[in-house]
Amino acid sequence: MSSNPPAEPRRTRRPWSLRRRLIMQLAALLALVCLVVGVVTELALQGFLVGQLDHRLAAASDRGARGGVKPPWIYGDKPPPDPLRVLGQGDGTLALVVRDGAVSAAVLDFHKKKPPRTPGAPPPPGTPPPVESLTGDQQRLLLDVPPDGSRRSVDLGGGLGSYRVMSTYSPDGDLTVIGLPLDDVNATLWRLGFIFGGVALGGLLVAGFAGAITIRRTMAPLDRLAATASRVSELPLDRGEVALSERVPEVDTDPRTEVGKVGAALNRMLGHIADALAARHASESRVRQFVADASHELRTPLAAIRGYAELVRRGGRQVPPDVAFAMNRVESESARMTTLVEDLLLLARLDSGRPVVHEPVDLSRLVADAVADSHVAGPDHKWLLEVPGEPLTVLGDSRQLQQVVLNLLGNARTHTPPGATVTTRLSQDGDWTRLSIVDDGPGIPGEILPEVFERFARADTSRSRAAGSTGLGLAIVAAVVAAHSGRVRVTSRPGRTEFVTVFPAVPDTGS
Repeated sequence: MSSNPPAEPRRTRRPWSLRRRLIMQLAALLALVCLVVGVVTELALQGFLVGQLDHRLAAASDRGARGGVKPPWIYGDKPPPDPLRVLGQGDGTLALVVRDGAVSAAVLDFHKKKPPRTPGAPPPPGTPPPVESLTGDQQRLLLDVPPDGSRRSVDLGGGLGSYRVMSTYSPDGDLTVIGLPLDDVNATLWRLGFIFGGVALGGLLVAGFAGAITIRRTMAPLDRLAATASRVSELPLDRGEVALSERVPEVDTDPRTEVGKVGAALNRMLGHIADALAARHASESRVRQFVADASHELRTPLAAIRGYAELVRRGGRQVPPDVAFAMNRVESESARMTTLVEDLLLLARLDSGRPVVHEPVDLSRLVADAVADSHVAGPDHKWLLEVPGEPLTVLGDSRQLQQVVLNLLGNARTHTPPGATVTTRLSQDGDWTRLSIVDDGPGIPGEILPEVFERFARADTSRSRAAGSTGLGLAIVAAVVAAHSGRVRVTSRPGRTEFVTVFPAVPDTGS
């Protein structure tokens, strides 16, 4: 059973910019105006030319009806109808006469080859032009014209084309049809159409080019507004003290214009955002200072509590079992609280932007020592270490970098079951030193993974704080790595969790 092929994804059409839409609409409007003007001009000129032709047709009919001056016919052929044997009839004039039931019809043709004459003899004066007979179909078309004296257009075909004809009765009672060709009228209309089309096309090109320049200059304030908004969007507004000095230029904030209204509103919004960011930074600074001061002040009483608990435990006098148990718990919790206070104090110092002492640190030795300490702290885990033969050196604070490695290894030890394998790899990747810690534990839940480096972030029961986790270890890792111009990321799935930390590498000084 064959399945239908998957449907191809729909391609979304790229939206046009406002500038492009304005240019295209302007060009379409100009083209429509040119079309209307051209059609109206053609119709008006056609009416004018046909009217003139009708006047000439009436004159030709009047000359034919009155007889006029009939020159002798010397061509030897059958003479044309009487209306054509009148001086003044023009080239292409046709005549059809029905006299005593007999039909005679012909067309004057100045371009028809004349019969030969004696060499050197002058042409006879007043010689009429040659004529061309009409076919039976052409005669029937002319006979169908009502003899009411009105002017009508008839397409005779056969190389003659369209004619303007008028059918009347002569004073002798003969039916006379006189016609003049429409070739000149049609040629004039076609020539005007081509000229007007060329001029309109050139005008559209010039207007489009000039319109594009004008629209570009007119929309330049919008481009400046967009540039200001783009610069603001690139500022790190999520942390620290933000100097939001970007503003729309004063020339683009005139409230009398539409763009000026938008620019003024954007400046007011940026001012409110700057005030809010300043207030946020002030509040964060107060909280950070409070945490730092509180952590610093708590270190002394915690040390005292821990010392007195140890004193009771190490004293020679016997104490009741419940008192000994209580002292052990006091000592344990005071040690845990001391760690928490130290972590908070370190985070407060890092958040305050205090400069980190950058000195060469042998990261290979530091990682080896941290793995050895973790092996002692977690003997029920399998610890693997992969480091290059040459030492890798980075610039930074050795104590803080050691805490990064210990926190990552402690996180792997705490959140994996006994027997899990934790592999630590240190390598050189171009201009970066790469530290990777991989464990084969249950992994981090997907809903926790995006915020794993947040403070006090905890997962489900598989990654609990039963072993004394404060929820600040990975937050300290992220803060210290950022202070050392590095990056840290995590990928996790059941059976594999990897933390990758990179630091800018420096050549080993080889002290």
